[in-house]
Amino acid sequence: MRKPFVCGNWKMNTDRRGAAALAQGAARAAEQARGVEVGVCPPACYVEAVVAAARGTPLAVGGQNMHFEASGAFTGEVAGPMLKELGCRYAILGHSERRHVFGETDEFISRKVHAAFKFGLLPILCVGEKLQERQAGRTEAVVHRHVTSGLAGLTGDQARQVVIAYEPVWAIGTGLTATPQQAQDVHAFIRGCLESLYDAALAGDVRIQYGGSVKPDNTFDLMRQADIDGLLVGGASLKAEGFSAIVAESARAKEV
Repeated sequence: MRKPFVCGNWKMNTDRRGAAALAQGAARAAEQARGVEVGVCPPACYVEAVVAAARGTPLAVGGQNMHFEASGAFTGEVAGPMLKELGCRYAILGHSERRHVFGETDEFISRKVHAAFKFGLLPILCVGEKLQERQAGRTEAVVHRHVTSGLAGLTGDQARQVVIAYEPVWAIGTGLTATPQQAQDVHAFIRGCLESLYDAALAGDVRIQYGGSVKPDNTFDLMRQADIDGLLVGGASLKAEGFSAIVAESARAKEV
């Protein structure tokens, strides 16, 4: 049984006080949610404050990015051991903004995935197509490339621990959301990719999140889909009340 996982990606937002307050709200939601793992990924400079606010609660904390080297001359980067030392459990890797704004390649992201395991972190591997790719009928080809390259060289035990987040780029921060059926179709395709790469048992164990303009009022219908195991929430995670509602709706959807 896959445990649903709802994680907030705060991106480059909040200040230290706001981050701590958001973390406290998310921690309360994590304590109240039955059978749902809850996490937040704050800006790197606020990770320590968020970990402190989450201490003693079920709330997991992650980094929004990490370099594949443990240290070195990489100005402005954050290393996996740094995130681990601060108390992070997860690291978001391959987010569309890293791919398309900062030019990260599939090979670069793959190195980060391997590094995450080396440094004791669990990857949240983001995959997803741009609008023109969907319109050209290339959704499956793009997602297949992202999945296979992101998992390349991982053992089955490692791959089983990866959280895959399907985020159609055209739905991130636009107010547009893939319909529950559109999302389910791609999630089922990803699970098929996992079965081809490994086996059916592993494919059935990997958690696949949906991300892209997730809100409290579309959470239930998304989370009712058979292959949607959680949500990677952007803007809606910056308001404690809205994020708590998303967590609660996720729990309700999986109980029905």
